[in-house]
Amino acid sequence: MPHVVTDLVFMGLLFTFGAAKRKSAPLCRILGNPEPPLLSKDGDMVIGGAFSIHSKITQPPLTFTEKPTHLTCSRVNLREFRFAQTMIFAIEEINKKEFLLPNVSIGYRIYDNCGSTLSSMRAVMGLMNGGELTVGKICSGQSAVHAVIGESESSSTIVLSRTTGPFKIPVISHSATCECLSDRNKYPSFFRTIASDLYQSRALAQLVKHFGWTWVGAVNSDSDYGNNGMAIFLSAAQEEGVCVEYIEKFHRAEPEKLTKVVEVIRKSTAKVIVGFLAHVEMNNLLKQLSLHNVTGRQFIGVEAWITANSLVTPTSFSVLGGSLGFAVQKANISGMEDFLIKDFWETELKCKDALSTCNEYQDLLDFKDYSDDVAELRYSSNIYKAIYALAHSLHSILRCSESNGCDKTVKVTHQQVVESLKRVNFTIKNGDQVWFDSTGAAVARYEVVNWQRGSDGSVQFQPVGYYDASLPPGQKFVLKTEAITWPGGKTELPVSVCSERCQPGTHKVLQKGKPVCCYDCVQCTEGEISNSTDSNDCKKCPDEYWSNQHRDACIVKNIEFLSYTEVMGVILIFFTLFGVFLTLIVVILFIIYKDTPLVKANNSELSFLLLFSLTLCFLCSLTFIGQPSEWSCMLRHTAFGITFVLCISCILGKTIVVLMAFKATLPGRNVMKWFGPAQQRISVLAFTLVQVLICILWLTIKPPFPFKNMKHYKDKIILECALGSPVGFWAVLSYIGLLALLCFILAFLARKLPDNFNEAKFITFSMLIFCAVWITFIPAYASSPGKFTVAVEIFAILASSYGLLFCIFMPKCVIILFRPEQNTRKHIMGKASTNDIRY
Repeated sequence: MPHVVTDLVFMGLLFTFGAAKRKSAPLCRILGNPEPPLLSKDGDMVIGGAFSIHSKITQPPLTFTEKPTHLTCSRVNLREFRFAQTMIFAIEEINKKEFLLPNVSIGYRIYDNCGSTLSSMRAVMGLMNGGELTVGKICSGQSAVHAVIGESESSSTIVLSRTTGPFKIPVISHSATCECLSDRNKYPSFFRTIASDLYQSRALAQLVKHFGWTWVGAVNSDSDYGNNGMAIFLSAAQEEGVCVEYIEKFHRAEPEKLTKVVEVIRKSTAKVIVGFLAHVEMNNLLKQLSLHNVTGRQFIGVEAWITANSLVTPTSFSVLGGSLGFAVQKANISGMEDFLIKDFWETELKCKDALSTCNEYQDLLDFKDYSDDVAELRYSSNIYKAIYALAHSLHSILRCSESNGCDKTVKVTHQQVVESLKRVNFTIKNGDQVWFDSTGAAVARYEVVNWQRGSDGSVQFQPVGYYDASLPPGQKFVLKTEAITWPGGKTELPVSVCSERCQPGTHKVLQKGKPVCCYDCVQCTEGEISNSTDSNDCKKCPDEYWSNQHRDACIVKNIEFLSYTEVMGVILIFFTLFGVFLTLIVVILFIIYKDTPLVKANNSELSFLLLFSLTLCFLCSLTFIGQPSEWSCMLRHTAFGITFVLCISCILGKTIVVLMAFKATLPGRNVMKWFGPAQQRISVLAFTLVQVLICILWLTIKPPFPFKNMKHYKDKIILECALGSPVGFWAVLSYIGLLALLCFILAFLARKLPDNFNEAKFITFSMLIFCAVWITFIPAYASSPGKFTVAVEIFAILASSYGLLFCIFMPKCVIILFRPEQNTRKHIMGKASTNDIRY
């Protein structure tokens, strides 16, 4: 609609100018009646103003058969009226100053657009054309004003700027914040003493995020202001991780849409509503929310309505109480309060009393002596800055000085004013600095205000923080959370989330088909943690660490090894020492009865060496218990291999002795001379040295070493001895197995030799047990987890050692202790000749 109106007006102007030229009229004459300003004053330089001093317009019927009557305006908008008063106050103050435009007076022409875009066009035409019916023979010339202050709403300001733009007339707005106006290609002569919504929209997203509200509703005016501002907010909210449940918009002239918006708000689950609304739309929404008793929502507002006194009604606090939003800083300009309440009426309207001369301002007179709103004036300071910016610009163009005054012969053009405005930089009397950035806007500074109930029951816009875009990152936003009152008078922060926050130890899993703020909290898997709230995923613990029970911290994995103090370790130590004890008992018995035939017949030297090796076999199992170290790993495997070879070598020697002894009894045979005591010692030593050599090679090439096994268990570390060279380990085992197999074969061959006491039978049985133990050891060793692997190895050592001890020496001990009658030479030899046996 604004574009259409603008185009029609321009077409009308061109038609008028063209018709004037075609008719060669001596004078350019305006068609229709000039649009008079509501308030005006002559001066050397004239500044225009456009405000919505009335907020309701009555449009006459358009019959197209007669000339339309004037638009009728009603319902005074006090805030906009204060804007007009502030403009006059600033102009009058400058006119009295000696250092700023000393000999130049500033006049004004202030129009009332009645809150209508259509009326705004009439006001623009009035500002551009002036009030004369004829302008001479040349129909183009200087505008009636050097600059325009206004308007308050972005949509009306866009209409104003687009219309004045081709004529380079500078426009300075005090509250039009639409980011679209920052486009210097479209609006090269537009300025504003307020920041763009680019900053406010981003700050809104940061404010919402600051309080942890990730699930919000959004409502905006269906206008340039609302649509542009909401678009920026939505983009910033997405970057901040805030989700929007719904986005609704309506225009002040669409009551049916407003009904739908209220219904959406009522049914929504979001407890926070971001309202990017002009104060007129906010007023309409407030009425409907009050009517439907929709309360308890946390409203987040923008500067357009958050401090609007028109919203303060007896029922509004139940809806908007606790609202937070950004507001323009208060005016705080000395002398302005007296002017607004008293001087304006006396000097400008000259209405000390409601006399007949003031009839045309009759509805304005209702606000004479009214001062309740003055303390809350905010945008007035922006108008004050705009007037002073123009004054400084003109001061520069006219080359003014306090001594010589201003050069009035200089013809001031609109383009000169525009260029001069780009360079202004000054400080007003309250300390605020005024300058424009590259987009023609002022620096973004906002107060964060909170709707609170005062001690007297009145609604107050209480400052609870500020936002300053000029400050370094991290310092732009300051909030006093403890000073905030929340909806319903509560002191605790309201919660507005789609899903509850995921506690440490869990992570977010998005719900299918829903926004990213709607998720389920799933516990981290074993070995992973999340140590912060609302983690998107879990982090894997380092190799030597594991997650605790709550999955919120990594703790050092338990190191597992067979300890001396645990039950299994104590049991194995007991059986080890018990085996050593039994072996020592046998040794003592053999020492005591060393002169008996039984001991002598069993080759006492090899028997004692076998008992010694068995003792070492029992004791070597102790090297497998305890925390593995570099030395213990090398010792346990080599000690095991050498002691068992020594043991098997002794048994092999005894087996050979048995075979040789009985072969020596045959006629013509004297083989015992080839396997006497010296040969027995040499054979045992030779067999053992082979194993020693294998162990030395193993330790030299690639010895066993302590190793942290993290693959078998996820939650603990198995501290074990790695084999180093598997070839070395299996070479040791294979050599033991080879000797055991050889011993078994020889013993098996000698098992049926005639004798009352044939030791080969017991050796055969002991070798069966030995081989059975170590054959079953291999699969058990491979399948046992952790410390049980070592326990299986120790068990195999003990089992085979006990088997050898019991099978070889138990029958002898029974005869020595309980059957002494069998411990005679005659009984042992039976039919064999005792002269042929060598002890």
